[in-house]
Amino acid sequence: MPERGPGQAPALRHLAEFSGLAEVAARGRGLFPEAAPGPALRRAARDAVGVLDLAADDVRVERSWTAGDLDGEELSWSLGYGPRTRAYLLRPRGATGPLPGVVALHCHAGMKFAGKEKIADGPEPPSPEVARLRGRIYDGRAYAGDLARQGFAVLVHDVLGWGSRRFPLEAMPEPVAALAAGGGPEGLSEADRYDRAAAQHEHLLEKYCTLLGTSLAGAVAGEDLAAAAYLRARPDVGPVGCVGLSGGGLRAALLGAFDPGIRAVAVAAMMASYRDLLDRHVASHTWMLYPPGLSRVCDWPSLAAARAPEPLLVLYGERDELFPPAGMRRAHEIISRAYPEGGYEGVFFDAPHAFTLPMQEHAFAWLSRHLAA
Repeated sequence: MPERGPGQAPALRHLAEFSGLAEVAARGRGLFPEAAPGPALRRAARDAVGVLDLAADDVRVERSWTAGDLDGEELSWSLGYGPRTRAYLLRPRGATGPLPGVVALHCHAGMKFAGKEKIADGPEPPSPEVARLRGRIYDGRAYAGDLARQGFAVLVHDVLGWGSRRFPLEAMPEPVAALAAGGGPEGLSEADRYDRAAAQHEHLLEKYCTLLGTSLAGAVAGEDLAAAAYLRARPDVGPVGCVGLSGGGLRAALLGAFDPGIRAVAVAAMMASYRDLLDRHVASHTWMLYPPGLSRVCDWPSLAAARAPEPLLVLYGERDELFPPAGMRRAHEIISRAYPEGGYEGVFFDAPHAFTLPMQEHAFAWLSRHLAA
């Protein structure tokens, strides 16, 4: 962590004169250890995160469609609480034999009104809000469909707080729900107004999760584990991997750490050492990156590498405004040390916080190699 000397300004911008809190905590709590990969780390991290044990029950095909060279299904299932999860399953048109599977994990991006639609097209065209987001961080692409075109069965599902699993405004405290009413910039859509409230509601949701012995990350990871187990159980699906950008990359790292059945994991624009986030880079991230207690078990890159020597791809954006360059480089070094015999590929792109077309194509080719039957 940054240090202070006599007469120097506080080392941590957002803690200001309280920056010593980080130093005291680090000394007394043993933070950010570079833990060795393996089952012991995975068990300890799973307990710290509070991963829920869930299963996708009563799976239904709600509708099917064919669009161009893709066949699609909209699925739904029950997780035992909340509304039914909605998901898209995309495959090359007319594919019959078993295909390698990929769980494509939608991002956070401050947009909770939509979930799976951010990276996958259904029968309807994307909303203006989704199209805007895709243009900003996906180079305008619904990448799950392009991945399916390359011979994969791609599952994209909503999770707690997003899309079909989002909280209704009437369930939010009145001051939070009021953020979705009037005020603010003119011309905000219903979705944009909802997302203003959802951003504040995430703080309350994390409080409830912590009180209930889990975390937002643990609840979401439980839902992702259930989705991956469902995909693997299908007779028309072979080996399964996962991929995601930003909050989706966070979910991919957790899924890879906690599910030994995941063959290959690709994380885009979601990797840095915790210690390097302390200076100005904490506020810009979701609660999912900070499960209570995890920082005493391991550093974030050590959790991503807990699956070693199983294949791991991390794509870094050298102009990523949400992660400091030093933190990304430190993460790359930590993960590399966890993979002394290979199996890890870390690639730095001249890119901002995004999953650009070159990054997508690199990830698709890597998944093809590692999920070949």
